[in-house]
Amino acid sequence: MGYRVVVAGATGNVGREMLNILAERQFPVDEIAVLASRRSLGTEVSFGDRTLKTTDLDTFDFTGWDIALFAIGSDATKKYAPIAAKAGCVVIDNSSLYRYDPDVPLIVPEVNAHAIHGYSKKNIIANPNCSTAQMVVALKPLHDRARIKRVVVSTYQSVSGAGKEGMDELWDQTKAVYNPVSEVPPAKFQKQIAFNVIPQIDDFMEDGSTKEEWKMVVETKKIIDPSIKVTATCVRVPVFVGHSEAINIEFEDFLDEDEARDILREAPGVMVIDKREPGGYVSPIECVGDYATFISRIRQDSTIDNGINLWCVSDNLRKGAALNAVQIAEVLGREALKKG
Repeated sequence: MGYRVVVAGATGNVGREMLNILAERQFPVDEIAVLASRRSLGTEVSFGDRTLKTTDLDTFDFTGWDIALFAIGSDATKKYAPIAAKAGCVVIDNSSLYRYDPDVPLIVPEVNAHAIHGYSKKNIIANPNCSTAQMVVALKPLHDRARIKRVVVSTYQSVSGAGKEGMDELWDQTKAVYNPVSEVPPAKFQKQIAFNVIPQIDDFMEDGSTKEEWKMVVETKKIIDPSIKVTATCVRVPVFVGHSEAINIEFEDFLDEDEARDILREAPGVMVIDKREPGGYVSPIECVGDYATFISRIRQDSTIDNGINLWCVSDNLRKGAALNAVQIAEVLGREALKKG
């Protein structure tokens, strides 16, 4: 016996990736429904060796369905998630809408799978921000050993984090640089993204940080430990897929870089590629299509008593979004629904 699964937002980057990963990981699906807005109605999407046609999210009846993976943004989620949840279908939401709700668990399975049982309060589980997801996978095993006091992170986030429009804008602007007769002004981003970096992701807040930076702070506290101090600078870079992060960690206790490397090698969801030679690290283009969060450049920070620096790279469409959602569904099935 398997599950009746819904993928809402099936025509978007993340929705298509959810379908790919459900098939790749052989999630026990008895029946699947792929939903989209009316403007994308009838669009065909792939699920393993099958081709499916999208149906209308607006009129879909969630009664009798077990799990719904949502990749439709906060506004649509606000309307449709309560409908699905009330019908008895557990929603795993990729938007930011429910992440900070105390009655909704925010889950990264390698880090806090035990929190999954909190889903029953609202029948909703939140998927974290892409940049947070990969970072906490790296932080948690180190925190268990030496307790983290403070994290300083700078992100280098790919344009796919801004959806298909972001990827198209980078592609079109790059072509325009080599063909000066055409001009592609910024639309999705605040400035030209081709051959540039933009130190703004999401809107600015009163304290001068952006909402993306704020998300990393509050989500890390909710997922790992509210006592951890986090400060972030989030930057958009001209990379199609794959988020990178330079992370500086200050611990309460001393942690040797060799022990940190050994801990991370054994950590679930982590792959350590760390050779002190040219190219002995992972760059974003090399992580595309992979499940793992890659860690490189592990080294002591000599400017503080108990500090470690590391480089963290992951496919943001996978671990940062679709993969994490499917992993949540796997834990939900194993720990709570127990059908597959």
